[in-house]
Amino acid sequence: MSTRAARGPLIIGHRGAPGYRPEHSAAAYRLAFELGADAVEPDIVVSSDGVLVVRHENEISGTTNVADHPEFASRRTTKTVDGTKHTGWFAEDFTWAELATLRCRERLSKVRPDNRDYNDTEPILRLRDVLRIVEEEGARANREFRVVIEIKHAHFLLQAGYDIGSLLLSELAETGWNERPDQLIIESFELGVLESLSRARVRSTLVYLTERFGTPPDEPRPGRPSRSYSWYRSDAGLDFLAQRVDGISVAKGSLIRVNALGRATGPTDLVARAHARGLLVYTWTLRPENRYLNVKFQTSLRGTEWGDWQSEFGLIVDSGVDGIFVDHPDLGVAIREAGFAT
Repeated sequence: MSTRAARGPLIIGHRGAPGYRPEHSAAAYRLAFELGADAVEPDIVVSSDGVLVVRHENEISGTTNVADHPEFASRRTTKTVDGTKHTGWFAEDFTWAELATLRCRERLSKVRPDNRDYNDTEPILRLRDVLRIVEEEGARANREFRVVIEIKHAHFLLQAGYDIGSLLLSELAETGWNERPDQLIIESFELGVLESLSRARVRSTLVYLTERFGTPPDEPRPGRPSRSYSWYRSDAGLDFLAQRVDGISVAKGSLIRVNALGRATGPTDLVARAHARGLLVYTWTLRPENRYLNVKFQTSLRGTEWGDWQSEFGLIVDSGVDGIFVDHPDLGVAIREAGFAT
């Protein structure tokens, strides 16, 4: 089920409004809607007792105060997740009751030091908590906000004994969100879990995420060779995806054409090629700080300062994308309104 925005792209609060509050906190989600977001994006991982927990990664030391809990010191361990070795504390090694004792912390503390003022003030959330916030904010604004659920580490978790796709289907049924297809978008960097949801006839827009480089964690798939993320953005890859999902979500660099010096010269043709096949196109993540902008739009060597974000955001919107993930929802709204003022 796919619907294109009639007047510019969907503004998606990336983990809430993490430009102003620690990501995935209740305050970040509520603020996102106050700032004009049409949707918010919770990432989901799993607790040891099968609860869907909202965290950017299953390794939680960078976004919580777990390291300050002496009772959890022995849980620190090393795991290889999606081909990368990580040392820390992992959500799947804790019950939800234990995770509920933790508090949110700013992940990008050097980039956004003001957000550290909110450290340790809010508990981490379950998916159902975020869904309730979306409902409450929608009732307050008298509109139907959307939610973009990103499934994290599906292949890794399946090997550990957790079928996150099945857990999500149960959660949607229990919360009534299986009856809100126009408000529900589900995305993942792994096609396998999206295909399993499609076979289960989930009522949602399904979106396949791609990195700029590398290979999906669930490749190679049975019966065929390994395919890179870049292959999925080729004409053949888009043809393949059009039979399986409703859209793609790409790193913003995939939409920016650059010269030999790496400076932006305009949009690529990816949106047009995807649209020609009936696919929606979303992009992530638009941020105003110099360190995240294309070199053409950087205004100084100070990476934490805001650069010419208006020009980069405008280039992305001009590419024709259907949705943009932003850390500062008000900036997304501003650039959309500027582009569609006439």
